Amino acid sequence: MKNVIFLFPGQGSQSFGMGKDFYENSKLAKDLIEESSDRLKIDFKKLMFEENDKLSQTDFTQPAILLVSLIAQKIFSSSVEIKPKYSLGHSLGEFSALASVDALDVLDAVELVHNRGKFMQQASKGVEAAMLAVLGLDDEKVEEICKEAREEGKKVWPANYNSEGQIVLAGIKEDIVSIEPKLKEAGSRKTVLLNMSVASHCPLLDSARAPLKEYLDRFLKDNFISPVVSNVTAKPYSSKDEALSLLDRQLVEPVLYKQSIKNVESEADTFLEFGGTVLKGLNRRLTKVPTLSVTDMKSMEKAIKELEG
Repeated sequence: MKNVIFLFPGQGSQSFGMGKDFYENSKLAKDLIEESSDRLKIDFKKLMFEENDKLSQTDFTQPAILLVSLIAQKIFSSSVEIKPKYSLGHSLGEFSALASVDALDVLDAVELVHNRGKFMQQASKGVEAAMLAVLGLDDEKVEEICKEAREEGKKVWPANYNSEGQIVLAGIKEDIVSIEPKLKEAGSRKTVLLNMSVASHCPLLDSARAPLKEYLDRFLKDNFISPVVSNVTAKPYSSKDEALSLLDRQLVEPVLYKQSIKNVESEADTFLEFGGTVLKGLNRRLTKVPTLSVTDMKSMEKAIKELEG
């Protein structure tokens, strides 16, 4: 059997209609959506299948993405016996990764990330925050420009190391906008201001750490069937204690996605993304190891066929 690494996307992968095909064709999906709706008193069918304003709000986006990712993974895992070599998520996706290896119960994970989103929004209250994608510059150059800006009293930090020549910054919107000319001057091909209500993975979210840690302590289990690769260290961990020491740091430190893929690619025959195609796109520029994605029943059948072939 092939060595498979499970992948789970983060915020930005949401869209109306996500998970609908699973809901219409799988009792497991239907049950998880209904149970999550009961647990959080949120109508997930309405949230995910009908156009609305809530899906772009962090405290609703996070549980919706996690739920669809885990529905895809749970249906897959009930159809084929493949234990992941590692499980790995981008930002929010690290919580989906934990639930995929039984370190979190699915419904607990849905509640946990709903609250994580709330804590992030509370930490950002009164702050006009922003995130900026920077394309076509070396990491070192971007880090240097951010460091110079911070020395001038500005609040801007590298937040996501996504792929070669793609890094996302987080911070105060005015400060981020002020360094765009410097980034372009240094040779950036393009900068894109992202539609985010919070500045993730930077010190602006420090006040969200303590309340998140309380939920983590309550819900995490010492029951990892496979290791999870940390966003903070780009290295695997497989215990509740390690998870507790890493997951609150994830709020204020950058996502080392690129480094994580590089660290595990030699042990993988295939990467398998559940609930989106964003990471498959990043991986094209990162690794020669193929990435499959599961977003509906048809793509799941195709992935199982390729993995069993």
